[in-house]
Amino acid sequence: MAKLGKWVGGALGWAFGGPLGALFGFFLGSVFDAGSGFSFGKGVAGPTTSADFRLSMLALLAAVMKADRKNLKVELDFIKNIFRNSFGESYTREILPVLKELLEKDIPVRDICLQIRTHMEHPARLELLNILFALAYADKELHLSEENLLRRMAADLGISEKDFQSIRSMHVPDTGWAYKVLEVEPTATNDEIRKAYRRMAMKYHPDKVAHLGDDVMKSANEKFQAVNRAWNQIKEERKIV
Repeated sequence: MAKLGKWVGGALGWAFGGPLGALFGFFLGSVFDAGSGFSFGKGVAGPTTSADFRLSMLALLAAVMKADRKNLKVELDFIKNIFRNSFGESYTREILPVLKELLEKDIPVRDICLQIRTHMEHPARLELLNILFALAYADKELHLSEENLLRRMAADLGISEKDFQSIRSMHVPDTGWAYKVLEVEPTATNDEIRKAYRRMAMKYHPDKVAHLGDDVMKSANEKFQAVNRAWNQIKEERKIV
């Protein structure tokens, strides 16, 4: 578990307390010896760290995987790629047993989401939902059980219905997806669409999650590019100059 100790980070953040700390106590106890004086029930107040984000992500990724119990291999491969590309092969091998343990546990999803909502900044919560949608659609099908779970998560995370639909449309193509990504109606004027694009580009700019590490910024950049694709499609359709 030595490498896993590095993975969770040197600074103990807010995710090490509350329901998240309790959920991960089964392996955190192996990382920190009993004499460290650390209490899993409290954690440390402060801004979201990369370790906070990763633990939150892993818990909710496991919950989404359990939503339909279908195509677990596809979803597991997706998660492997996230960690392999972001943290390397050795960290991925360390974290997979933790994920398997989580899949056998009762995950208090609402309590975890409320803890995240209290401590995590809004841009990071949007990115968290973005990653969860990417997992749910990894098999190119968004099951009703998965969508219902993601909708409940979004509400408990304090993410609006418009933001939910915007992120959904980045992953699940449907009619009018570009307008949904920019959070405008198809009846909006060209000027309203320009303003919406600028607003969404600012909201989803990768710099807003730069403090969470290069791996999260990479994912955020894909979301940012989706906003640009939506804008470019509408520009072309409407001949906006």
